[in-house]
Amino acid sequence: MAHLKITPAAADQIRRVLDERGQGLGLRVSVKPSGCSGYSYVLDIADEIGDNDVPFEDHGVKVLVDKEALTILDGTEVDYVSEGLNRYFRFNNPNATDQCGCGESFNV
Repeated sequence: MAHLKITPAAADQIRRVLDERGQGLGLRVSVKPSGCSGYSYVLDIADEIGDNDVPFEDHGVKVLVDKEALTILDGTEVDYVSEGLNRYFRFNNPNATDQCGCGESFNV
């Protein structure tokens, strides 16, 4: 069975975004062919669970993963980090074999 972990920091940020938006079920994560290394992560707010979504819940928030991306994202930890003035979701993906220099895309 596939697994996805959401850190407390990521859960707090997802909750903040949903509260500011005033609605939403959770965060939807998928991947698309892109960049110099093969794939990039795609993030969106989910208002409902679609037929192709696999829901994960951790720390009281939902993350929905597209079924087609599940093998690529299996075992991934979704984190939210602050580095200087930059704040972003970081994906600690054990399936990624390489990442481009700018960090925007990865290969499996």
